[in-house]
Amino acid sequence: MSNNTIIPAQALNLVSLVNETEQGIASRILAKTSGGNLTLFAFDKGQGLSEHSAPFDALVMVLEGQLNLIIDGKPVNAEPGTIVRMPANIPHAVEAPTKAKMLLIMLREIKVN
Repeated sequence: MSNNTIIPAQALNLVSLVNETEQGIASRILAKTSGGNLTLFAFDKGQGLSEHSAPFDALVMVLEGQLNLIIDGKPVNAEPGTIVRMPANIPHAVEAPTKAKMLLIMLREIKVN
């Protein structure tokens, strides 16, 4: 696999593509283009991403466990099978009260001349 991205033309089980790290966070970039990135994250219980913002929209899809997202100060509880949009330039954070896995889709604006 080049650049740690996924092999083309194969059906892969998402949750098996990244493993939790004890007391940590593991991530794996599945795809990266000028239009955005697709990154898989695995959080150990109690781990998270501190508040930050990004210049483009991001979508979180919860695959396993539970995630507590804080978006512009508002708590959003997300469970497997749910998707949450985090708007561009809005502060957000991620907390994992349980072991959890999520797929993060970052959508960059492509400027057309």
